[in-house]
Amino acid sequence: MKRNIITVIIAIILSINYNHTQACTNFLVTKGASVTGSTFISYSADSHVLYGELYFRPAAQYPAGAMLKIYEWDTRKYLGEIAQASETYSVTGNMNEYALAIGETTYGGRHELAGSGIIDYGNLIYITLQRSRNAREAIKTICELLNAYGYASEGESFSISDPDEVWILELTGKGKDDKGAVWVAVRIPDGYVSGHANHPRITTFPLEGKKVKNSISSKNIDKIFNPEIEYVYSEDVISFARKAGYFNGTDAEFSFSDTYAPIDFGAARACEARVWSFFKQVNNEMWAYQDYALGHNLQHRMPLYIKPDKKLSLEDVKIAMRDHYEGTQMDMTTDIGAGAFKCPYRWRPMEFEFEGKKYVHERATATQQTGFWFIAEARSWLPKPIGGILWFAVDDASTSCLTPVYCGITEVPEVFATGNGDMLTYSDKSAFWLFNRVTNFVYSRYDIISQDVLKVQKAFESESEKLIDDVDKKANAAYATNPEDAIKIITEFSLQRAQEMFDRWKKLDIYLLVKYMDGNVKKEKDGKFERTENNYPASPNQPALPEFWKKKIVEDNGEILRIPD
Repeated sequence: MKRNIITVIIAIILSINYNHTQACTNFLVTKGASVTGSTFISYSADSHVLYGELYFRPAAQYPAGAMLKIYEWDTRKYLGEIAQASETYSVTGNMNEYALAIGETTYGGRHELAGSGIIDYGNLIYITLQRSRNAREAIKTICELLNAYGYASEGESFSISDPDEVWILELTGKGKDDKGAVWVAVRIPDGYVSGHANHPRITTFPLEGKKVKNSISSKNIDKIFNPEIEYVYSEDVISFARKAGYFNGTDAEFSFSDTYAPIDFGAARACEARVWSFFKQVNNEMWAYQDYALGHNLQHRMPLYIKPDKKLSLEDVKIAMRDHYEGTQMDMTTDIGAGAFKCPYRWRPMEFEFEGKKYVHERATATQQTGFWFIAEARSWLPKPIGGILWFAVDDASTSCLTPVYCGITEVPEVFATGNGDMLTYSDKSAFWLFNRVTNFVYSRYDIISQDVLKVQKAFESESEKLIDDVDKKANAAYATNPEDAIKIITEFSLQRAQEMFDRWKKLDIYLLVKYMDGNVKKEKDGKFERTENNYPASPNQPALPEFWKKKIVEDNGEILRIPD
């Protein structure tokens, strides 16, 4: 996400790569790497000014000559017009009715290459979803849009998934004098997983040729539907780099990442570390790359994709998205910055200076400034509108709750609807504001209060997964005879489930305030707050500070606070 343009400009001026690589995280799971045979991509849309809502663009038909006005997703700045497609598909959030999903992370890269075309990265996602039915078609659509209208953003990595395949596509603009873009796309081999988090991860790749069967350049983009094709790239991705003076090696040595966004400490520590944390959760050998994640050994690059030790479930992807580096040297719950209550969050800015030396706060996958996040699950054995589920949530991934939204629905839940509040307008009907109320209270005493939130989160999500099985069967049976009945079933379920989640969180909000008000912990018995025999509130518990925090207090101000012998 690049909503805060001022932050980006300041970062460029100061030449500090670390501070402006704080945005989104994507993890990618192929069908052969998942327990159920589903594909998954996850995406956290992180920005300090992004409001969490579920976008909805219904399917439509347009007359010849119709035009589409383009407003930059981040700033709402008008960029121009493009020709509208004669037919568009329904898109809910970042997934369309064909179970095609797209996520992104911004890496910026060489700032002089910021695009000057019409289509920014956000519109590139949503226009592509409206015009494509599978991942390969999406890549072709992206190529055609960029060629026709140019690119208007910085460097970007995209996750693209359908029920059968998962791809990663990375691109960057060509600067103010050329509205186009250079890019490369790689299909993640079945049985493998990948990830990206604000730094490009595609290095070298095979180039098309008579003896190369699995790679094509954009001049042969029509061949992308050949199932042998696993690599696609813009035909000038290398020649442009040579012309710009970024690369002078042989074509075979060309690395997209090293050329268009050379790795540095900030990119490793704030960005690649998140991918590493996911990788080491699913493949024990990836612990060997901790030196790279720490930014201490930049030559020890991680692979683009890895084979997990075992197949992953939806729950595994959730765990990865809720990570704070627990159990590593970067564990955000263990240093003094976590405070007495082990809060795994550090308020911005991420970099600070003390006595002439610079230091950093960690940037974990789960972060406070998330607008919305999702896990897109695509299941090939069901009709497309039923087979795609967008597990959707707003706010911090760690303490928010995912609810299932089928990709074929015809309306979105009111609690997520666009226009239901905004970042500066509170709405008591908005899930974003409700979750922020609860989560910001949790931050005050994280280790204690978060446990009550996680219980409700776990119960709701587990219940949803069980309910999905029954809804799948009913909708699938209806689809065979009357698809409209099936769409009605999945729409009603998605709306009802989101509202049920919202209602539970309202009760949780009240419960937490009553239980933890003023630093106390109210006693409970048989599911109710405890009262005396005279119906008076039982005296609350007042948990003592942990020993390590007492020590810090004494070291800081013990002489003043000490009680005389």
